[in-house]
Amino acid sequence: MIKDSRPREPADFEEKALEQAQAALAKVVDANVPDGTSVQQIVANGTVYEEILSKASDIGADLVVMASHRPELQDYLLGPNAARVVRHAPVSVMVVRE
Repeated sequence: MIKDSRPREPADFEEKALEQAQAALAKVVDANVPDGTSVQQIVANGTVYEEILSKASDIGADLVVMASHRPELQDYLLGPNAARVVRHAPVSVMVVRE
């Protein structure tokens, strides 16, 4: 029998990582979104474009706003997440270049 010697992540790793991501997102929103602006913060785990499309549908969003980097050749061949969201979203998508 071969023993797997790779380190294992703690059982609650995913839960803690999502909590830390939510806390970090809340700080970004607090620092950058004007008071009185309605914001819903959602942190999800999974395939980026699938999660964005799923959450937008779940909450009844009428607009998805997402950032996109300057594309490289590999992005044109494989398709970046922003392009997939734009292609498949049933609502408008605003892509903001970084």
